[in-house]
Amino acid sequence: MPVGTVGSVKAMSPLELNEIQAQIILGNTYHLYLRPGHEIIQKAGGLHKFVNWNKPMLTDSGGFQVMSLSALRKITKEGVKFQSHIDGSYHMFTPERVIEIEQAIGADIIMSFDECPPYPTTREYVEKSLKLTLNWAERGKRAFTNAENQALFGIVQGGVYEDLREKCALELIDMDFPGYSIGGLAVGENKEDMHRITAFLNPILPTHKPRYLMGVGTPADLLNNIANGVDMFDCVMPTRNARKGSIFTRNGKMIIKAARFKEDFGPIDPECTCYTCRNFSRAYVRHLINMKEILGMRLTTIHSLHFYQELMQMARLAIQEDRYQSFMTEMLKVLDNII
Repeated sequence: MPVGTVGSVKAMSPLELNEIQAQIILGNTYHLYLRPGHEIIQKAGGLHKFVNWNKPMLTDSGGFQVMSLSALRKITKEGVKFQSHIDGSYHMFTPERVIEIEQAIGADIIMSFDECPPYPTTREYVEKSLKLTLNWAERGKRAFTNAENQALFGIVQGGVYEDLREKCALELIDMDFPGYSIGGLAVGENKEDMHRITAFLNPILPTHKPRYLMGVGTPADLLNNIANGVDMFDCVMPTRNARKGSIFTRNGKMIIKAARFKEDFGPIDPECTCYTCRNFSRAYVRHLINMKEILGMRLTTIHSLHFYQELMQMARLAIQEDRYQSFMTEMLKVLDNII
């Protein structure tokens, strides 16, 4: 799911997102609440109309951003008082308030408010954090009144501790959410711990409801976690890296700024059918990126998001044809190469 933090996938128009066959995009509750404000979005007719996107949208709860961006935060049983990273103003997020904001924004899939523990931290902190997350999930679900138009997901926390993850998952399952997110990963832990936790949760989470791994990640992360039962992913990596000239291809990662591409007049990826690869050379894209031209950032972003969408299409087909393991093995051989 391409990430549109403030209501826009950076460097991409809705037309271009449709052309790369994006099915759903994300907005960020924390950022949209601070600017332009959920009241304005609601007056515009909701986030779909505000940004002119007629396909599904998802918003997170802001729990991660309150942890990672706020200059100052105070956590209580009631919620989190935090200081805006923009102007220093103070705000209060409670589970009920977050649901109110997300219902006003109007995304199709919304997240429960959770407490995302930092990494590394102590088991004692994760245990206290987990109690808050479960209590807030229950309160948020009670406050939720728009089930006909929105799906509210519970967020499984618990750090790198399997027993805490199991406790959280089972209690959220008892609350009967229509989908479950796996939060608190890709926050600094190693990849082995990430894969261990998703593999552990695979037989616990309901198979008939979607599982969403938040904030992940590289193409290899996606493939490995699909094998662990995950259905949905989001990450700023393909767009953020692309704007800096780091591009994903079927042959691995390409650093397009490199001098070796100065006179390379072939496409970024000869097998790719995106607008960039159909029309422009590596030499030209390299020139634009090195000159910090906006067009260069747009062209690399188009390619990288197209690559991610195509990779997921290939994964779905491999699953349908019962050959996912061999497909993943072959793809992982090339994805970490740097060309």
